[in-house]
Amino acid sequence: MRILFLGDIVGRSGREGVVSRVPELRRSLSLDLVVANAENASHGFGLSPGIARDLLECGVDVITLGNHAWDRRDLIGEIDGMPHVVRPLNFPPGTPGHGSTVVSLADGRKALIVNVMGRLFMDALDDPFRLTLELVGKYRLGVSVQATVIDIHAEASSEKWSLGHVLDGRVSLVVGTHTHTPTADHRILPAGTAFQSDAGMCGDYDSVIGMQKEAAVARFVRKMPGERLQPADGDATVCGIMVETDDATGLARKVAPLRQGGMLSQTLPDF
Repeated sequence: MRILFLGDIVGRSGREGVVSRVPELRRSLSLDLVVANAENASHGFGLSPGIARDLLECGVDVITLGNHAWDRRDLIGEIDGMPHVVRPLNFPPGTPGHGSTVVSLADGRKALIVNVMGRLFMDALDDPFRLTLELVGKYRLGVSVQATVIDIHAEASSEKWSLGHVLDGRVSLVVGTHTHTPTADHRILPAGTAFQSDAGMCGDYDSVIGMQKEAAVARFVRKMPGERLQPADGDATVCGIMVETDDATGLARKVAPLRQGGMLSQTLPDF
């Protein structure tokens, strides 16, 4: 199975970059599944139901979220009816939505997508390690699902790496989101799980993690609250990671980063 995971979509720039590129990427890379983190897609904070539908219509199969999941209150009332929009698994019981979904491809293959949030320097949610292990243990990789993708939305690379090692051999891909900066540590771990500690963002990199740089810099320099941060609106770099898995085992055979458009160095998987 060929899977593309796209990092945090930030604002209009990121949305337009994804919507314009995903159809061609699906064709040129022969993608079976596209997953994207979109917790910053609505003006930098949260995800509206309308924007979720736009992303799903352009060729994104599953949307994951994070600590900004509820910034758009209109999503709260609709997320139960949006099975392909996944919020962090470790929110308390009774929270709207679901922490995972199983996608069925046209040829009958299935993929489990899980969103979980870290706890270091983040909200004090339930244990992401225990809950993720419990969940993936319910599915037999390569049998009941042909692939499993874990989006760990976390601040600390140490926590992301730790989850990667814990899940090595149990899932197809563990990929980090939240820091909006693509890391150069993509690899296949010893037992066959692909890993990258942060996929980066889909947004304007002439910014401070996707936000207009002047107001963001002023907060550090002046140490005073200022105007609400606004997403930068220059050309987006669409950042992500692609993995090719073995359907028989669900484990990774190849992994490579993707960066297209905008101002970062360009790279495209050559599988």
